[in-house]
Amino acid sequence: MGMALTIRSATLADTPIILAFIRELADYERLLDEVKITLAGVETMLFCAHPRAFCDIAEHDGEAVGFALWFYSVSTFEGHHGIYLEDLFVRPAARGLGAGKALMARLARRCRDEGLARLEWAVLDWNAPAIGFYDRLGATAKTEWITRKLTGDALAALAKA
Repeated sequence: MGMALTIRSATLADTPIILAFIRELADYERLLDEVKITLAGVETMLFCAHPRAFCDIAEHDGEAVGFALWFYSVSTFEGHHGIYLEDLFVRPAARGLGAGKALMARLARRCRDEGLARLEWAVLDWNAPAIGFYDRLGATAKTEWITRKLTGDALAALAKA
């Protein structure tokens, strides 16, 4: 009998594994020193009364092997909401089982079922395996757009303006 791969919505009990996945993804992306979130932070972000972010868990034979953390976005040009995929991660030992594609397919079905216009995400320019994976799914690059951000002192200064 084949190994079972399932995708399900995360629950409060998944908080420790979600934090572990966030840290493992950050380590893979060479950004572990930027991770500040705690177990309480994951719980508040995903399982508060009115969450603004959501998470799906990939399981292989009942063991969590990956996750997709996402939130709703909007396109004023298209006049529709979409999904922004903040994090997608599958543990290296579980890659090749189809978990990444299954997580992406679940989000695509959510887009279809909810009438959402797009599924978007960012990928590090050096991450050739991920870029290849996304290319195989039919994703296109938004090369003319540059992502910008305000954080820390700059964000605080603007808030005082």
